[in-house]
Amino acid sequence: MKIAILNGSPRLGNTAAMINAFAEGAREAGHEVEILHVGKMKINGCLGCEYCHGKGEGVCVQKDDMAKVMPAYKEADMIVYASPVYYFGMTAQLSAAIQRVYAIGKPARATKAALLLSSGSPAPYAGSIATYKDMLAYMGIEDAGIITAAGAENGSEAKLAEIKAFAKGL
Repeated sequence: MKIAILNGSPRLGNTAAMINAFAEGAREAGHEVEILHVGKMKINGCLGCEYCHGKGEGVCVQKDDMAKVMPAYKEADMIVYASPVYYFGMTAQLSAAIQRVYAIGKPARATKAALLLSSGSPAPYAGSIATYKDMLAYMGIEDAGIITAAGAENGSEAKLAEIKAFAKGL
């Protein structure tokens, strides 16, 4: 299975450790893993201009780093969304990368998705999880699982082992 991980973090930190544990477990299980650092890319939000559904024929009018992400949306069997939660939602960078899939409607091959979230607090996940679940329901993609890490769990051996085992079980 080809897995694309969209890392919404603009800096190294707890989310990177979660992603690395997931990637390690998935690779050990024989999956191909690509990590896209969308948090460090220049990706604008969707303009809703409909160019992609007309003259653009599935290609967005905006010329930015989304061109580096779109092949993963078209080729991956599974998409993993990973983000720190700074203020009650996924990062703006990851949100923009999610919005821009509108150009093609939904990931072309993906049948599964997962969500990895980290935060200093145990309470701010509801908005991110609701967005994720609504998106998957709309796209007809199976939720393979949601893993959160809060406070001292971030970077802990136990949490990273949990994530690695989860990915190995895919």
